[in-house]
Amino acid sequence: MEQYLTLILFGGFLIMLILGAPITVSLAGAAMAAYLILDKNPIALVQIAFTSVGNFPLMALPAFVLAGALMEAAGISRRLVDIAEHLAGPITGGLGAATIVACVFFGSISGSGPATTAAVGMLMIPAMVKRNYDRSYASAVTAASGGLGIIIPPSIPLVIFGISSMGLKPPAEAVALHGQFASVSIPKLFIAGVIPGLIIAGTLIAMNYVISKRKGYKGLTDTWSVAEIAVVFRRGIWSLLAPVLILGGIYSGIFTPTESAIIAVVYSLFVGFFIHKEMKISNVFKSLSTTTWITGRVLLILFAATVFGRLLVEQRIPAIIAENLLHMTDNMYLIWILMIGFLLFVGMFMETLAAIMIIVPVMLPIMYMLGADPTHVGIVVVCVLSIGFATPPLGENIFVASGIGGSSVEQITARIHPFVLASIIGVMLIAFFPQLTLWLPSLVGY
Repeated sequence: MEQYLTLILFGGFLIMLILGAPITVSLAGAAMAAYLILDKNPIALVQIAFTSVGNFPLMALPAFVLAGALMEAAGISRRLVDIAEHLAGPITGGLGAATIVACVFFGSISGSGPATTAAVGMLMIPAMVKRNYDRSYASAVTAASGGLGIIIPPSIPLVIFGISSMGLKPPAEAVALHGQFASVSIPKLFIAGVIPGLIIAGTLIAMNYVISKRKGYKGLTDTWSVAEIAVVFRRGIWSLLAPVLILGGIYSGIFTPTESAIIAVVYSLFVGFFIHKEMKISNVFKSLSTTTWITGRVLLILFAATVFGRLLVEQRIPAIIAENLLHMTDNMYLIWILMIGFLLFVGMFMETLAAIMIIVPVMLPIMYMLGADPTHVGIVVVCVLSIGFATPPLGENIFVASGIGGSSVEQITARIHPFVLASIIGVMLIAFFPQLTLWLPSLVGY
């Protein structure tokens, strides 16, 4: 039955795509066909879709889209772009690199891939287009970098992995073979995510440099000017204080990452009306309209993809595939390659949190048997699934970047493949060299 349902889901989805149906319609249509064949009540499809937007982390998406739009109207984004441009200076592809660094920074604010893409995209895509970057390339850089939002702590997926793995004790056979395993904790996962996040950011920056050199995306100036950099920093001090305020609030425990999105909205309004005095009531309504359109577009694909993924989960299709893949060999490097390949496939079709909850109970015991550290496994799993934000058909970051930048999904997808490859190389390094993940936690006593 599982094979039959897999054929219906993926076959129906591909057929509708070939016929020219939008991705949302293709996913929902394939899911509806499976529901009817399984004799399920189609009302459940609507209920699942409605419930999919009720998770707390997702609430950050519209708030950060709104914050980004308000930052534009308040003059915050323009000042941040000026700072990024002057820091980029003569570096080839400097604004693309600045976009990736900004995603690292905003990732430590939002903990969400789509929210990071929205916040940074509102600032950097127009700036890159203004500097003669191809619009679809600018959107692709932003969409690929947005996935860093779930690696750099605080990260909601790392919290979910921690919760899912805490109840899974190492099998007695694994303990006999490898001794006692280190415990898993959410603070340890957060600390462990820092270096892997920076490694993947580094691979993206390197790929941006290579492409920019080939495309002729030159630096903005011949040399750096300390005087000019000091001037733009002074003009942009209130813009720079925004992430400092939000980060300080999160790490001090005053508010959650999702709540920080609301803080960003309030701060943008305050600075726009009372500090820069560039905000108008008409700008607020325009920002609200933009937020509604972009968020609605993203949520439509999320509705359909969630139902599609739920059917896969209910029929245990991911679990069956994982078991078959991981029983083929006991070579650790080959296991990592198979695991990464499988997770890349899953990330294309399934929402990250659902994927973690269904896959971890299957994979972690197997990795215990091979002697892998569970914290290391968690970081690799989240890093791989972060790439799913930039791979269709689910590819939430692509849809967010498309809505913000104005390029079609197909145009962005055609430009994003090199960045996906760079991210995979980064994940391979993280998987094959566990100390890249475990060194920092050991340094602070975990």
